Amino acid sequence: MLITMKVLVALLCSTILTACVGDGNTTPTVTDIQAKSLTYGARAEFDFFGTYLDKGLSATVPNCTGQAPAFISPIQQVLQCTITAVGDLKVEVRDGGGSVIFSKTFTVPPPRVALVTSLGNIVVELDPAKAPATANNFLRYAQGGFYSNTIFHRVIAGFVIQGGGFTSGLVAVPGALAPIALESNTGLSNLRGTIAMARTAEPGSATSQFYFNLVDNPPLDYRDAGNPGYAVFGRIVQGTEVMDAIGASPTGTVNGYTDVPVTDIAVKSALRIQ
Repeated sequence: MLITMKVLVALLCSTILTACVGDGNTTPTVTDIQAKSLTYGARAEFDFFGTYLDKGLSATVPNCTGQAPAFISPIQQVLQCTITAVGDLKVEVRDGGGSVIFSKTFTVPPPRVALVTSLGNIVVELDPAKAPATANNFLRYAQGGFYSNTIFHRVIAGFVIQGGGFTSGLVAVPGALAPIALESNTGLSNLRGTIAMARTAEPGSATSQFYFNLVDNPPLDYRDAGNPGYAVFGRIVQGTEVMDAIGASPTGTVNGYTDVPVTDIAVKSALRIQ
C-alpha cells in the first residue's frame, strides 16, 4: 500500500509540476500570455501561464501604466495596467539574467466614437498616436455625456459642419473642461471626412467644439508658427453620407449667429464603441 501511494505521488508531481516541491527546479517558465480588455485608455489584464510563476516573473508590458499584480499562483499570474497607446503591444518575459524567455504581440485598436444624430450615425476613429491630447480631450467629453442632446450649430456648405457646444436655441452647454494645447503640427491634414477641433483666434483655446471637413481644406492645416491651423484628431469610418446630409441643410441667422441650420440637427448621444 505504501509503495502504491509513493507511485501515485510521483505521477502527480510529473503531471502538475507546480504542485510539488523538491524536484530541484524552481525556475519560472511561461507557456502562453493572454490579454483581456485591450482598450485604449482603459484598464487591461494580462494572464501569464506556465510553471513556478510564484517564484518571480519579470514581465514588460510597454505603454501600460500602473502595472500591478492582481493574482499570483504557481501556474498563473495576472497583471493589470492602463493602456496608453494604440497599435502593436509586445509583451516580454525575461529571466534573472535579462534574457527574453517568452514574448507575444497584441494589437490595441484605435478608439472609436459613434455620434448618434437626428439624421443618422457617424462613427469616427480617433488618432491618439499623432494627437493624444486632442483625442483624449474628445473622449473625456464623449464618455462624460457632454455631447448628448447638443446640436450642429454651424453648417457651411462646401466647407465644414460644427458642433459640440450648444443645445437647441443656441444655449451654451455648461461644464466645459479647460482649454487644451494646440496639436496641429502632427502631419494630419484637414481632408474630407476628418474631425478637428474648433477654436478661437487663440491657438490654445479649444475646449469641446469640433468640426467635420466636408471637403479637403488645406488652408486649415498647420503652415508655420504664425499660421498654426487647426488640430485634426481623427476621421469618419462610417456615416460620411450623414455628414453630407448635414452639410446640405438649409441655414439662416439665429440670435446674431449665422450659418445656423433652420431645423435643429441633434447629436442625441456620443457613444464609445471601441
